[in-house]
Amino acid sequence: MNKLEKNISDDLSTRKKDHIKMAFEAQVSSLQQDTRFLYEPMLSEHKSSLQPFSFLGKQIQTPIWISSMTGGTQLANQINFNLAKVANAFGMSMGLGSCRPILYSDDQLSDFDVRKTLGYENLLFANLGIAQIEELFDNNEIHKLIELIAKLQADGLIIHVNPLQEWLQPEGDRFKYAPIDTIKRVLDKVKFPIIIKEVGQGIGYHSLKELIKLPLAAIDFAAHGGTNFSKLELIRSSQKEKDYFQSIQSIGHSAIEMIDFTNDILNELGDKAICKSFIISGGIKDFVDGYYLMNKLNSPSVYGQASTLLKYALESYDSLHNYIDAQVKGLILANSYFQLRQ
Repeated sequence: MNKLEKNISDDLSTRKKDHIKMAFEAQVSSLQQDTRFLYEPMLSEHKSSLQPFSFLGKQIQTPIWISSMTGGTQLANQINFNLAKVANAFGMSMGLGSCRPILYSDDQLSDFDVRKTLGYENLLFANLGIAQIEELFDNNEIHKLIELIAKLQADGLIIHVNPLQEWLQPEGDRFKYAPIDTIKRVLDKVKFPIIIKEVGQGIGYHSLKELIKLPLAAIDFAAHGGTNFSKLELIRSSQKEKDYFQSIQSIGHSAIEMIDFTNDILNELGDKAICKSFIISGGIKDFVDGYYLMNKLNSPSVYGQASTLLKYALESYDSLHNYIDAQVKGLILANSYFQLRQ
């Protein structure tokens, strides 16, 4: 036996010993089986990449939408640029955190101006609350919205609709108009794409139906199960406020419930369904959840993550890159061997 053969033999021996030792630790009888999938190990080779696809007018390499939260102005720069850099590396789309700080001033523009880092081939959306949109209309300043998109070189705008959060927030805004009416006014005034999202409670059937009838670029679920901003505001409140309103944090709709809503609405509306692209977010832990939910929805979609990406973006770019790399490899594996149960 030559040296190479001996090294191979030693490696195999060591690996087999490890397998024997770890086999006792890898028993799955006590683990809950994931019954969402059929595992089909015979029908595909190990694929090496994801298949690019068109979403909101651009070619997407990775179906993960970065739903970012800036975490405050002191951290916004590090977070946004780490996220933009990893989006460029993997061909992902990115939604900025609230751009309210740069609506009237460019003092903090450098914290949000990520287009060059992200790359022009990837989707970038600015983000404002519905209350700020109301104010712009009331003050005849809708041009500020158009200027915001231009200076960020963004593809469009995400409008987050958050009535429960604003109501629970001591310094929160109060809506003067039904959000659906304000959204229609925006669509009449601007030419760039608009995405509507909630902020952690999800969207009910009838609201979702009204949105799907509008010429929106996409609807972001922001479903119950992820970062819940109503709960976040309660954490900031006094103990009495927590006692009075803690039941509100359990109100909302999960991503899987919203997918059922959406499929039913699309079938019901038929040709009257105008918005047919979706960002599935809210409680998505990893690529397995994302893969399942995208395939469960009968319409073009990507899946969004926020708090998990925020955590890694705060650690370092390398941590974030390694996490996304693992998610991409997992999606490739899922595409090869996982089929949804009917």
